[in-house]
Amino acid sequence: VQLQASGGGLVQAGGSLRLSCAASGRTLSSYDVGWFRQAPGKERDFVASITWGGGSTYYADSVKGRFTISRDNAKNTVYLQMNSLTPEDTAVYYCAARAPSGVGSRREEYHYWGQGTLVTVSS
Repeated sequence: VQLQASGGGLVQAGGSLRLSCAASGRTLSSYDVGWFRQAPGKERDFVASITWGGGSTYYADSVKGRFTISRDNAKNTVYLQMNSLTPEDTAVYYCAARAPSGVGSRREEYHYWGQGTLVTVSS
């Protein structure tokens, strides 16, 4: 499966963005999907994940209550709604997919990665 992340951009602190992860090649409904982010000079960290059917979600503590992951399998797309953004959310955001295994937060568990979309939050 090929993944394409989009929706990044420049936003002021307190603002919102919605990222999209679109799949091609295979149907995304066959995969659990996660969002990760990588700030300059830092490791790629887990943000949120959702199971293949959308029944379970999991969030990093740093985004819980502000970000929402969802999916529309009919559109072959997973979303990350990001609200109340802070400069600490500035990073390149990546979506990733893996065979159904439940919600997962470890990079090593995901085998398919998109190219990333840059989110910049100004203060």
